[in-house]
Amino acid sequence: MTTATFTAHVDLASRALGGSVSAANDELFAQRENLIRPEPPVFDPHDFGHKGKVYDGWETRRRRDDGHDWAIVRLGAAGIVHGVVVDTAHFLGNYPPFVSVDGACVEGHPSTEELEKADWHTVVERSPALGGTANAYAVDDHHRWTHVRLNIFPDGGVARLRVHGEVVPDPRFLTGTVDLLAAENGAVLTECSDAFYSSPANIIMPGRARNMGEGWENARRRHGGNDFAVFALAAAGVPRYLEVDTSYYVGNAPGWVRVTTVDARTADSRDERTWHELLPRTAVAPDTRHRFALDASPAATHLRLDVYPDGGLSRLRMFGELDDDSATAARERWSSSRPTE
Repeated sequence: MTTATFTAHVDLASRALGGSVSAANDELFAQRENLIRPEPPVFDPHDFGHKGKVYDGWETRRRRDDGHDWAIVRLGAAGIVHGVVVDTAHFLGNYPPFVSVDGACVEGHPSTEELEKADWHTVVERSPALGGTANAYAVDDHHRWTHVRLNIFPDGGVARLRVHGEVVPDPRFLTGTVDLLAAENGAVLTECSDAFYSSPANIIMPGRARNMGEGWENARRRHGGNDFAVFALAAAGVPRYLEVDTSYYVGNAPGWVRVTTVDARTADSRDERTWHELLPRTAVAPDTRHRFALDASPAATHLRLDVYPDGGLSRLRMFGELDDDSATAARERWSSSRPTE
């Protein structure tokens, strides 16, 4: 899998998805939590603290022995990793010359001590790394991981760690009415007309957006047509209600929205005639959380959002229930993706 291919997948480690840095053996110069911040790293050449230069990343002290440094990241959602980016942006004379990444599958909420004793598997072999570079490493592995461990040899600084892959949702939490469009459940953006300011992938992230920068904002449309985004649902299911949230979009909200769905298991999604109108073209208000109840909607695997003529959203939710076939497939995938001990 090429770098361009795997970086199209969601960042499983991102703080925006709920990831956290559980532990690190050293963080004297710069704290470990910076590793998974969703925004790009920044650099102020004049910012110095009592311990030295302040970096937007994770930085350890100079080692005087034969060991190496490490940090453990709990993924925001368990999943199959397709590639890792170890970004050493702004670390030029203090970057690690070699890195590796391990994965572990530990359910529940393990302590740091339990994680250190976990059964770790190599995901990225010890590999060279360059300073000031988004070092990319493709991963050919089909197991499900809940945690990754970044190892740096022997020490140094890393600005960001990106762990791109596919969410594998726990089927125990896909019962009842769930958000079929949630990224943390496995939904993904598959196509969009425009992502000039920010990607529509943002509108299926967890929680409420805190500002307009955490939603989808397209460019101002100066010609005919309208903007749209298409998503593959986390699992096939029957829609029950929608939420269309334009919070923080005051002068940039759409005038109208339309939502359609298709069940790609039984229909050709490339044929517009097979798509079902879930929500007809409907006026929406700026800076407002809209909710729409749905009646007698057919099962779906994909959703298309059309905005007219353009404009942004903070969040989009579609709640519903998995059908029997989809629930069975979710259980089988969860079971088959667990690594062997």
